[in-house]
Amino acid sequence: MKLNPTAFALLLAAGGLVTTAPAVAQDKKDEAAAAPKQPQISSGARKEIVALQAAVNAKDAAAIPAAVAAAQAKAKNKDDHFVIAQLQLKAAVDAKDNAATLTALQAVLNSGYLSPAETLPLYMNLGQLHYNAKNFDPAAAAFEQVLKIDPNHLEATVMLGETRNGQGRAAEAVTLIEKAIAAKTASGQKADESWYKRSVALAFNAKLPNAPELSRKWVAAYPSPKTWRDTIRIYQTSSQLDDSGLIDTMRLAQATGALAGENDYFRFANTLVTKGFAGEAKMVLEQGFAANSIDKNKATFSQLYSLASTKSQGDRATLDGSAKTALAAPAARQAMVTAEAYYGYGDYQKSADLFRAALDKQGVDKDVANLRLGMALARAGDKAGATSALNAVGGTQAEIAKLWLAYVATKA
Repeated sequence: MKLNPTAFALLLAAGGLVTTAPAVAQDKKDEAAAAPKQPQISSGARKEIVALQAAVNAKDAAAIPAAVAAAQAKAKNKDDHFVIAQLQLKAAVDAKDNAATLTALQAVLNSGYLSPAETLPLYMNLGQLHYNAKNFDPAAAAFEQVLKIDPNHLEATVMLGETRNGQGRAAEAVTLIEKAIAAKTASGQKADESWYKRSVALAFNAKLPNAPELSRKWVAAYPSPKTWRDTIRIYQTSSQLDDSGLIDTMRLAQATGALAGENDYFRFANTLVTKGFAGEAKMVLEQGFAANSIDKNKATFSQLYSLASTKSQGDRATLDGSAKTALAAPAARQAMVTAEAYYGYGDYQKSADLFRAALDKQGVDKDVANLRLGMALARAGDKAGATSALNAVGGTQAEIAKLWLAYVATKA
Protein backbone atom coordinates (compact mmCIF):
# COMPACT_ATOMS: atom_id res chain seq x y z
CA MET A 1 0.00 0.00 0.00
CA LYS A 2 1.18 3.51 -0.79
CA LEU A 3 1.25 6.22 1.82
CA ASN A 4 -1.77 8.51 1.73
CA PRO A 5 -0.83 11.48 -0.51
CA THR A 6 -2.12 14.07 1.96
CA ALA A 7 -0.14 12.61 4.81
CA PHE A 8 2.94 12.17 2.67
CA ALA A 9 2.84 15.79 1.50
CA LEU A 10 2.73 16.92 5.11
CA LEU A 11 5.56 14.67 6.18
CA LEU A 12 7.89 15.18 3.27
CA ALA A 13 7.91 18.89 4.00
CA ALA A 14 10.84 17.77 6.13
CA GLY A 15 13.12 18.41 3.18
CA GLY A 16 12.45 22.10 3.63
CA LEU A 17 12.33 22.05 7.41
CA VAL A 18 15.92 21.15 8.15
CA THR A 19 18.13 24.18 7.60
CA THR A 20 21.54 25.24 8.74
CA ALA A 21 20.13 28.18 10.67
CA PRO A 22 17.20 28.56 13.09
CA ALA A 23 13.89 29.64 11.62
CA VAL A 24 13.51 33.43 11.59
CA ALA A 25 10.26 34.75 13.07
CA GLN A 26 8.03 36.86 10.77
CA ASP A 27 7.71 40.53 11.63
CA LYS A 28 4.12 40.86 10.53
CA LYS A 29 1.32 39.06 12.32
CA ASP A 30 -0.56 38.23 9.13
CA GLU A 31 2.59 36.72 7.60
CA ALA A 32 3.14 34.70 10.76
CA ALA A 33 -0.40 33.40 10.61
CA ALA A 34 0.02 32.40 6.95
CA ALA A 35 3.40 30.71 7.44
CA PRO A 36 3.35 26.93 7.95
CA LYS A 37 4.31 25.57 11.32
CA GLN A 38 8.07 25.00 11.44
CA PRO A 39 9.86 22.60 13.80
CA GLN A 40 12.41 24.35 15.98
CA ILE A 41 15.43 22.07 15.83
CA SER A 42 17.69 22.28 18.86
CA SER A 43 21.23 23.52 18.28
CA GLY A 44 22.67 20.40 19.89
CA ALA A 45 20.98 18.08 17.37
CA ARG A 46 21.22 20.24 14.25
CA LYS A 47 24.50 18.84 12.91
CA GLU A 48 23.37 15.22 13.20
CA ILE A 49 19.93 15.93 11.72
CA VAL A 50 21.45 17.74 8.74
CA ALA A 51 23.77 14.74 8.21
CA LEU A 52 20.77 12.40 8.35
CA GLN A 53 18.90 14.54 5.84
CA ALA A 54 21.86 14.41 3.46
CA ALA A 55 22.02 10.62 3.71
CA VAL A 56 18.27 10.28 3.13
CA ASN A 57 18.24 12.67 0.17
CA ALA A 58 21.18 10.80 -1.35
CA LYS A 59 19.38 7.49 -0.68
CA ASP A 60 22.54 6.25 0.98
CA ALA A 61 21.01 3.14 2.53
CA ALA A 62 24.26 2.06 4.14
CA ALA A 63 24.74 5.36 5.98
CA ILE A 64 21.13 5.98 7.09
CA PRO A 65 20.92 3.62 10.13
CA ALA A 66 23.99 5.10 11.80
CA ALA A 67 22.84 8.64 10.96
CA VAL A 68 19.43 7.92 12.52
CA ALA A 69 21.06 6.58 15.68
CA ALA A 70 23.37 9.60 15.94
CA ALA A 71 20.51 12.06 15.47
CA GLN A 72 18.30 10.27 18.01
CA ALA A 73 21.13 10.34 20.56
CA LYS A 74 21.33 14.12 20.28
CA ALA A 75 17.57 14.85 20.06
CA LYS A 76 16.42 17.18 22.85
CA ASN A 77 12.77 17.95 22.15
CA LYS A 78 9.68 16.81 20.27
CA ASP A 79 10.64 18.95 17.27
CA ASP A 80 13.91 17.06 16.93
CA HIS A 81 12.19 13.70 17.25
CA PHE A 82 9.55 14.72 14.72
CA VAL A 83 12.06 15.76 12.05
CA ILE A 84 14.16 12.63 12.58
CA ALA A 85 11.04 10.48 12.25
CA GLN A 86 10.05 12.34 9.07
CA LEU A 87 13.39 11.58 7.54
CA GLN A 88 13.13 7.96 8.62
CA LEU A 89 9.75 7.83 6.90
CA LYS A 90 11.09 9.30 3.68
CA ALA A 91 13.90 6.76 3.66
CA ALA A 92 11.48 3.89 4.30
CA VAL A 93 9.13 5.00 1.53
CA ASP A 94 12.02 5.47 -0.89
CA ALA A 95 13.17 1.94 -0.06
CA LYS A 96 9.61 0.58 -0.33
CA ASP A 97 10.14 -1.02 3.08
CA ASN A 98 6.73 -1.48 4.71
CA ALA A 99 8.11 -2.61 8.06
CA ALA A 100 10.36 0.43 8.26
CA THR A 101 7.47 2.65 7.16
CA LEU A 102 5.37 1.35 10.05
CA THR A 103 8.18 2.05 12.49
CA ALA A 104 8.70 5.56 11.11
CA LEU A 105 5.00 6.42 11.12
CA GLN A 106 4.75 5.36 14.74
CA ALA A 107 7.81 7.47 15.55
CA VAL A 108 6.21 10.54 13.91
CA LEU A 109 3.10 10.02 16.01
CA ASN A 110 5.07 9.33 19.18
CA SER A 111 7.01 12.57 18.80
CA GLY A 112 3.97 14.51 20.05
CA TYR A 113 4.69 17.32 17.62
CA LEU A 114 1.53 17.13 15.49
CA SER A 115 -1.92 18.33 16.52
CA PRO A 116 -4.66 15.69 16.78
CA ALA A 117 -6.14 16.79 13.44
CA GLU A 118 -2.74 16.45 11.75
CA THR A 119 -2.34 12.90 13.03
CA LEU A 120 -5.55 11.64 11.38
CA PRO A 121 -4.08 10.77 7.95
CA LEU A 122 -1.07 9.22 9.65
CA TYR A 123 -3.16 6.95 11.83
CA MET A 124 -5.15 6.00 8.72
CA ASN A 125 -1.93 5.05 6.94
CA LEU A 126 -0.70 3.18 9.99
CA GLY A 127 -3.96 1.27 10.19
CA GLN A 128 -3.97 0.48 6.46
CA LEU A 129 -0.39 -0.80 6.50
CA HIS A 130 -1.07 -3.01 9.53
CA TYR A 131 -4.30 -4.23 7.93
CA ASN A 132 -2.54 -5.13 4.68
CA ALA A 133 0.04 -7.04 6.69
CA LYS A 134 -2.80 -8.83 8.53
CA ASN A 135 -1.67 -7.28 11.81
CA PHE A 136 -5.27 -6.78 12.82
CA ASP A 137 -4.87 -5.80 16.46
CA PRO A 138 -2.54 -2.81 15.83
CA ALA A 139 -4.63 -1.93 12.76
CA ALA A 140 -7.73 -1.76 14.95
CA ALA A 141 -5.91 0.39 17.49
CA ALA A 142 -4.93 2.86 14.75
CA PHE A 143 -8.45 3.15 13.35
CA GLU A 144 -9.87 3.46 16.86
CA GLN A 145 -7.51 6.37 17.45
CA VAL A 146 -8.83 8.09 14.31
CA LEU A 147 -12.38 7.67 15.58
CA LYS A 148 -11.40 8.94 19.01
CA ILE A 149 -10.25 12.17 17.36
CA ASP A 150 -13.03 12.30 14.77
CA PRO A 151 -16.02 10.04 15.59
CA ASN A 152 -17.56 10.88 12.20
CA HIS A 153 -14.61 9.67 10.12
CA LEU A 154 -16.47 7.28 7.83
CA GLU A 155 -13.46 5.75 6.09
CA ALA A 156 -11.99 4.84 9.48
CA THR A 157 -15.35 3.40 10.53
CA VAL A 158 -15.46 1.16 7.47
CA MET A 159 -11.83 0.12 7.84
CA LEU A 160 -12.33 -0.68 11.50
CA GLY A 161 -15.21 -2.87 10.34
CA GLU A 162 -12.94 -4.67 7.90
CA THR A 163 -10.38 -5.09 10.65
CA ARG A 164 -12.98 -6.52 13.03
CA ASN A 165 -13.79 -9.08 10.35
CA GLY A 166 -10.10 -9.93 10.16
CA GLN A 167 -10.20 -10.45 13.92
CA GLY A 168 -13.03 -12.93 13.48
CA ARG A 169 -15.71 -10.53 14.70
CA ALA A 170 -18.02 -10.46 11.67
CA ALA A 171 -21.11 -9.20 13.48
CA GLU A 172 -19.21 -6.13 14.75
CA ALA A 173 -17.79 -5.60 11.28
CA VAL A 174 -21.27 -5.47 9.76
CA THR A 175 -22.50 -3.11 12.49
CA LEU A 176 -19.65 -0.68 11.82
CA ILE A 177 -20.14 -0.63 8.05
CA GLU A 178 -23.88 -0.17 8.54
CA LYS A 179 -23.10 2.72 10.88
CA ALA A 180 -21.06 4.38 8.13
CA ILE A 181 -23.88 3.85 5.62
CA ALA A 182 -26.44 5.36 8.00
CA ALA A 183 -24.22 8.36 8.76
CA LYS A 184 -23.61 9.15 5.11
CA THR A 185 -27.29 8.74 4.29
CA ALA A 186 -28.26 11.01 7.19
CA SER A 187 -25.97 13.69 5.79
CA GLY A 188 -27.99 13.73 2.57
CA GLN A 189 -25.42 11.79 0.56
CA LYS A 190 -25.67 8.37 -0.99
CA ALA A 191 -23.44 5.80 0.64
CA ASP A 192 -20.99 3.98 -1.60
CA GLU A 193 -22.42 0.82 -3.13
CA SER A 194 -19.25 -1.02 -2.13
CA TRP A 195 -20.19 -0.46 1.52
CA TYR A 196 -23.60 -2.04 0.99
CA LYS A 197 -22.13 -4.97 -0.91
CA ARG A 198 -19.49 -5.54 1.74
CA SER A 199 -21.92 -5.51 4.66
CA VAL A 200 -24.16 -7.97 2.81
CA ALA A 201 -21.26 -10.26 1.90
CA LEU A 202 -19.90 -10.30 5.44
CA ALA A 203 -23.32 -11.02 6.93
CA PHE A 204 -24.12 -13.73 4.39
CA ASN A 205 -20.75 -15.48 4.70
CA ALA A 206 -21.02 -15.42 8.49
CA LYS A 207 -24.60 -16.74 8.27
CA LEU A 208 -25.89 -13.76 10.25
CA PRO A 209 -29.69 -13.58 10.45
CA ASN A 210 -29.80 -9.99 9.20
CA ALA A 211 -28.26 -10.79 5.79
CA PRO A 212 -31.64 -10.64 3.96
CA GLU A 213 -32.49 -7.30 5.60
CA LEU A 214 -29.12 -5.83 4.63
CA SER A 215 -29.53 -7.03 1.06
CA ARG A 216 -32.93 -5.30 0.87
CA LYS A 217 -31.27 -2.04 1.92
CA TRP A 218 -28.66 -2.58 -0.77
CA VAL A 219 -31.17 -3.19 -3.54
CA ALA A 220 -33.30 -0.26 -2.37
CA ALA A 221 -30.31 2.06 -2.74
CA TYR A 222 -28.90 0.49 -5.92
CA PRO A 223 -31.65 -1.38 -7.77
CA SER A 224 -30.52 -3.32 -10.83
CA PRO A 225 -31.27 -6.77 -12.25
CA LYS A 226 -28.01 -8.13 -10.83
CA THR A 227 -28.54 -6.58 -7.41
CA TRP A 228 -32.06 -7.97 -7.36
CA ARG A 229 -30.82 -11.41 -8.34
CA ASP A 230 -28.25 -11.39 -5.54
CA THR A 231 -30.80 -10.13 -3.02
CA ILE A 232 -33.39 -12.73 -3.97
CA ARG A 233 -30.85 -15.55 -3.92
CA ILE A 234 -29.61 -14.47 -0.48
CA TYR A 235 -33.17 -14.65 0.83
CA GLN A 236 -33.81 -18.00 -0.84
CA THR A 237 -30.57 -19.46 0.51
CA SER A 238 -31.17 -18.09 4.01
CA SER A 239 -34.76 -19.35 4.24
CA GLN A 240 -36.55 -22.67 4.28
CA LEU A 241 -38.77 -22.00 1.27
CA ASP A 242 -41.63 -24.21 0.20
CA ASP A 243 -42.73 -24.29 -3.45
CA SER A 244 -45.09 -21.35 -2.99
CA GLY A 245 -42.35 -19.23 -1.44
CA LEU A 246 -40.00 -20.12 -4.28
CA ILE A 247 -42.62 -19.10 -6.84
CA ASP A 248 -43.32 -15.78 -5.10
CA THR A 249 -39.61 -14.90 -5.04
CA MET A 250 -39.02 -16.05 -8.62
CA ARG A 251 -41.99 -13.93 -9.71
CA LEU A 252 -40.15 -11.00 -8.14
CA ALA A 253 -37.02 -11.97 -10.06
CA GLN A 254 -39.12 -11.97 -13.22
CA ALA A 255 -40.58 -8.54 -12.41
CA THR A 256 -37.13 -7.04 -11.81
CA GLY A 257 -35.46 -8.61 -14.84
CA ALA A 258 -33.33 -10.74 -12.54
CA LEU A 259 -33.99 -14.16 -14.04
CA ALA A 260 -30.72 -15.33 -15.54
CA GLY A 261 -29.38 -18.66 -16.69
CA GLU A 262 -30.70 -22.17 -17.00
CA ASN A 263 -31.00 -22.84 -13.28
CA ASP A 264 -33.30 -19.86 -12.65
CA TYR A 265 -35.62 -20.66 -15.54
CA PHE A 266 -35.77 -24.39 -14.86
CA ARG A 267 -36.46 -24.03 -11.12
CA PHE A 268 -39.15 -21.44 -11.76
CA ALA A 269 -40.92 -23.16 -14.65
CA ASN A 270 -40.68 -26.66 -13.20
CA THR A 271 -42.10 -25.55 -9.85
CA LEU A 272 -44.93 -23.73 -11.61
CA VAL A 273 -45.87 -26.89 -13.51
CA THR A 274 -45.69 -28.91 -10.29
CA LYS A 275 -48.03 -26.46 -8.52
CA GLY A 276 -50.56 -26.50 -11.38
CA PHE A 277 -49.65 -23.20 -13.09
CA ALA A 278 -48.69 -24.67 -16.46
CA GLY A 279 -49.82 -21.61 -18.41
CA GLU A 280 -47.48 -19.37 -16.41
CA ALA A 281 -44.66 -21.89 -16.82
CA LYS A 282 -45.14 -21.82 -20.58
CA MET A 283 -44.94 -18.02 -20.63
CA VAL A 284 -41.83 -18.00 -18.43
CA LEU A 285 -40.07 -20.43 -20.75
CA GLU A 286 -41.07 -18.41 -23.81
CA GLN A 287 -39.57 -15.31 -22.21
CA GLY A 288 -36.36 -17.21 -21.57
CA PHE A 289 -36.24 -18.42 -25.18
CA ALA A 290 -36.82 -14.90 -26.49
CA ALA A 291 -34.06 -13.50 -24.28
CA ASN A 292 -31.66 -16.27 -25.37
CA SER A 293 -31.21 -17.13 -21.71
CA ILE A 294 -32.18 -20.76 -22.35
CA ASP A 295 -32.04 -22.99 -25.44
CA LYS A 296 -35.37 -24.31 -26.68
CA ASN A 297 -33.59 -27.16 -28.46
CA LYS A 298 -32.01 -28.45 -25.27
CA ALA A 299 -33.84 -31.56 -24.12
CA THR A 300 -34.40 -30.29 -20.59
CA PHE A 301 -36.29 -27.24 -21.80
CA SER A 302 -37.97 -28.68 -24.88
CA GLN A 303 -39.52 -31.41 -22.75
CA LEU A 304 -40.57 -29.03 -20.00
CA TYR A 305 -42.05 -26.64 -22.55
CA SER A 306 -43.97 -29.46 -24.21
CA LEU A 307 -45.37 -30.55 -20.84
CA ALA A 308 -46.37 -26.99 -19.90
CA SER A 309 -48.00 -26.45 -23.30
CA THR A 310 -50.01 -29.65 -23.06
CA LYS A 311 -51.19 -29.06 -19.50
CA SER A 312 -52.17 -25.44 -20.17
CA GLN A 313 -54.04 -26.09 -23.40
CA GLY A 314 -57.42 -24.34 -23.29
CA ASP A 315 -56.77 -23.12 -19.76
CA ARG A 316 -56.84 -19.39 -20.54
CA ALA A 317 -60.26 -19.60 -22.21
CA THR A 318 -61.88 -21.01 -19.07
CA LEU A 319 -60.66 -18.35 -16.67
CA ASP A 320 -63.53 -15.87 -17.01
CA GLY A 321 -66.06 -18.60 -16.26
CA SER A 322 -64.00 -19.80 -13.32
CA ALA A 323 -63.84 -16.24 -12.02
CA LYS A 324 -67.62 -15.89 -11.98
CA THR A 325 -68.01 -19.15 -10.12
CA ALA A 326 -65.27 -18.16 -7.68
CA LEU A 327 -66.84 -14.80 -6.92
CA ALA A 328 -70.15 -16.47 -6.11
CA ALA A 329 -68.63 -19.19 -3.92
CA PRO A 330 -68.55 -18.70 -0.13
CA ALA A 331 -65.09 -20.29 0.21
CA ALA A 332 -61.88 -18.56 -0.82
CA ARG A 333 -60.12 -21.48 -2.48
CA GLN A 334 -61.39 -21.11 -6.05
CA ALA A 335 -60.93 -17.35 -6.01
CA MET A 336 -57.31 -17.81 -4.94
CA VAL A 337 -56.61 -20.46 -7.58
CA THR A 338 -58.23 -18.42 -10.38
CA ALA A 339 -56.45 -15.25 -9.24
CA GLU A 340 -53.13 -17.14 -9.44
CA ALA A 341 -53.95 -18.23 -12.97
CA TYR A 342 -54.78 -14.68 -14.08
CA TYR A 343 -51.50 -13.51 -12.54
CA GLY A 344 -49.59 -16.12 -14.50
CA TYR A 345 -51.10 -14.91 -17.77
CA GLY A 346 -50.19 -11.31 -16.96
CA ASP A 347 -53.76 -10.11 -16.34
CA TYR A 348 -52.78 -8.45 -13.09
CA GLN A 349 -55.87 -6.33 -12.51
CA LYS A 350 -58.27 -9.30 -12.74
CA SER A 351 -55.90 -11.24 -10.54
CA ALA A 352 -55.96 -8.44 -7.94
CA ASP A 353 -59.77 -8.26 -8.05
CA LEU A 354 -60.04 -11.95 -7.22
CA PHE A 355 -57.41 -11.86 -4.47
CA ARG A 356 -59.27 -8.93 -2.95
CA ALA A 357 -62.55 -10.88 -3.14
CA ALA A 358 -60.91 -13.91 -1.53
CA LEU A 359 -60.03 -11.83 1.53
CA ASP A 360 -63.73 -11.67 2.42
CA LYS A 361 -64.38 -15.39 1.97
CA GLN A 362 -64.27 -18.39 4.25
CA GLY A 363 -61.04 -20.27 4.86
CA VAL A 364 -58.77 -17.56 3.49
CA ASP A 365 -55.21 -17.22 4.69
CA LYS A 366 -55.13 -13.44 4.88
CA ASP A 367 -51.34 -13.24 4.87
CA VAL A 368 -51.10 -15.24 1.65
CA ALA A 369 -54.00 -13.37 0.05
CA ASN A 370 -52.58 -9.95 0.93
CA LEU A 371 -49.13 -10.97 -0.32
CA ARG A 372 -50.49 -12.10 -3.68
CA LEU A 373 -52.81 -9.07 -3.87
CA GLY A 374 -49.82 -6.80 -3.30
CA MET A 375 -47.83 -8.64 -5.96
CA ALA A 376 -50.62 -8.33 -8.50
CA LEU A 377 -51.17 -4.64 -7.76
CA ALA A 378 -47.43 -4.01 -7.99
CA ARG A 379 -47.35 -5.55 -11.45
CA ALA A 380 -50.49 -3.62 -12.40
CA GLY A 381 -48.76 -0.34 -11.48
CA ASP A 382 -50.88 0.46 -8.42
CA LYS A 383 -48.09 1.52 -6.07
CA ALA A 384 -50.32 2.78 -3.26
CA GLY A 385 -52.57 -0.27 -3.34
CA ALA A 386 -49.63 -2.66 -3.48
CA THR A 387 -47.93 -0.94 -0.56
CA SER A 388 -51.08 -1.13 1.55
CA ALA A 389 -51.64 -4.82 0.82
CA LEU A 390 -48.02 -5.82 1.38
CA ASN A 391 -47.84 -3.91 4.66
CA ALA A 392 -50.78 -6.00 5.90
CA VAL A 393 -48.84 -9.25 5.45
CA GLY A 394 -47.64 -11.01 8.57
CA GLY A 395 -46.53 -14.46 9.66
CA THR A 396 -44.24 -16.55 7.51
CA GLN A 397 -45.05 -14.46 4.44
CA ALA A 398 -43.77 -11.20 5.95
CA GLU A 399 -40.19 -11.46 4.69
CA ILE A 400 -41.29 -12.08 1.10
CA ALA A 401 -43.67 -9.12 1.42
CA LYS A 402 -40.73 -6.94 2.49
CA LEU A 403 -38.87 -7.94 -0.67
CA TRP A 404 -41.85 -6.94 -2.78
CA LEU A 405 -42.19 -3.69 -0.83
CA ALA A 406 -38.58 -2.89 -1.72
CA TYR A 407 -39.49 -3.45 -5.36
CA VAL A 408 -42.59 -1.27 -5.13
CA ALA A 409 -40.58 1.52 -3.51
CA THR A 410 -38.31 1.70 -6.55
CA LYS A 411 -41.19 2.23 -8.95
CA ALA A 412 -42.07 5.75 -10.13
